[in-house]
Amino acid sequence: MTSLTLVAHALTPALRGLVLGGDTAPDPAGVEAARELKIVAGEVYAGPETAALATASALGLSPVVVPALRDREYGDWTGRELEELLEASPGAVATWLERPHTAPPGGETENDVITRVADWLGDLTHSASAGVFGGSGAVDDGPVDNGGRGQADLRTVAAVVHPAVVRAAVLYVLDAPAESLRHVDVRPLSVVRLSAHAGSWSLTFG
Repeated sequence: MTSLTLVAHALTPALRGLVLGGDTAPDPAGVEAARELKIVAGEVYAGPETAALATASALGLSPVVVPALRDREYGDWTGRELEELLEASPGAVATWLERPHTAPPGGETENDVITRVADWLGDLTHSASAGVFGGSGAVDDGPVDNGGRGQADLRTVAAVVHPAVVRAAVLYVLDAPAESLRHVDVRPLSVVRLSAHAGSWSLTFG
């Protein structure tokens, strides 16, 4: 079985200001708050954003950067505030907000993000079934209570990513349509746990 802990990176000025995309450093207060979290795993990955890497560092983790875990791509709208876009192109932006299966000019749809995150999750289960447990310089979490089966049966993975990636993973695991994204609020430093058994992913509580 694979246990995956997803951590949304710390708050950034872009998230606070509803700026689409870009790569801004996290707020210092958010980085300090991340130090209070305890995340341990045998493998650690991160999206390529500065905030994801800074958050992982604050957690004491040394992740492998995975391009597939990047934030949604917004094309021509990258770096622009949502309010500004609504004033400049109200029709196009309103349609995009109401129909997340559409894409900004030159950008990705929500389904595109879900698909690439799903592909990465599939790669994780494939490598687990093949017995490939790549090291990432992460902290090992020692013996695990796994119903008496022992640590060898449980693969522990963590990924520090943009909140949009956490949301995409949740939508995929729940087999929910892209339109459901408005009902999944992932805040900075949120922690979501997933587990995979026999290639099938589930949300894990407790």
